[in-house]
Amino acid sequence: MTWSFIMFSVVLGVGLAMDAFSVSLANGLKEPTMGVPKICLVGGAYALFQALMPMIGWFCVHTIAERFQSFEKFIPWIALILLLYIGGEMLVDGIKARKSVEEVALEKLTMKALFIQAVATSIDALSVGFTISEYSISEALICNLIIAITTFVISVAGVLIGKKVGTKLGWKADILGGVILIGIGLEIWITGVFF
Repeated sequence: MTWSFIMFSVVLGVGLAMDAFSVSLANGLKEPTMGVPKICLVGGAYALFQALMPMIGWFCVHTIAERFQSFEKFIPWIALILLLYIGGEMLVDGIKARKSVEEVALEKLTMKALFIQAVATSIDALSVGFTISEYSISEALICNLIIAITTFVISVAGVLIGKKVGTKLGWKADILGGVILIGIGLEIWITGVFF
């Protein structure tokens, strides 16, 4: 394992973690009282899926490459639908009920929402399996471990920043978080469909 391999894996992890960072920021905005265990859970969920998806992509390249390529065109659509769903829910909640900072602090990120976010922000990482397809299984696993660690650190930072801002925004945090999630969904869709 060389330094260039490690640096490539870190850079790949940073690139993949940008969506997770933005969604983590939105989660911190929505739940400004989130404790350390839950912050680690959020970071861990994104890290797991950001590492799992490229590994699935790597596996597909080595087994069912033709079928995976036909599925790849649906990835931006799936991410868009999932993030529009979660972001739209947050946006509607924020518009409907103008809550105090204390009321917003009582709302919690659900496991269902976290799972959907983790899948939606990582599904585009399936195609990274093509990028690392020349790696051996051990190299692919190490690369994905580095991606997971990078994603975890970036996601935790996103939640912490969001928490700091969220306590000041109150009910507006739901609206901002919803807009961020919808924006990420549109960015993944536009990039995947048109570029």
